[in-house]
Amino acid sequence: MKTNETNIDELIKQALTEEESEMLERLGEQSVLEQMMSTFQGKMKWIAIYSIIIMLVLFGLSVYCLFEFLNANNTRDMVMWGAGMGMGMMAVGMLKVWHWMQMDKNAILREIKRLELHLATLNKNNV
Repeated sequence: MKTNETNIDELIKQALTEEESEMLERLGEQSVLEQMMSTFQGKMKWIAIYSIIIMLVLFGLSVYCLFEFLNANNTRDMVMWGAGMGMGMMAVGMLKVWHWMQMDKNAILREIKRLELHLATLNKNNV
């Protein structure tokens, strides 16, 4: 099955002009680091930056709660500091999931743009 996909990809690349080929290459697969950095571009970059700041603050508070938990003298204090640490880490986890969802959204949009380019190329060649 992989050879058929490779043959189709090669046929598409041969049919494209140099400009279209460059655009298709730009829309190609990205590494995880490139995907992560792409969340800091566009109209929602301020939300991504804000969420990273909040994530760092929550992580710092969770570490503080951990130290206080380890130094607590009675059970009530241990439960309270442990709950604070747990809630902070849960919030950090939820923000990380949001970032992964943004990365997935960007990857899907990139694939849709690739399909649009393929369709436009096929339409241009058939006309």
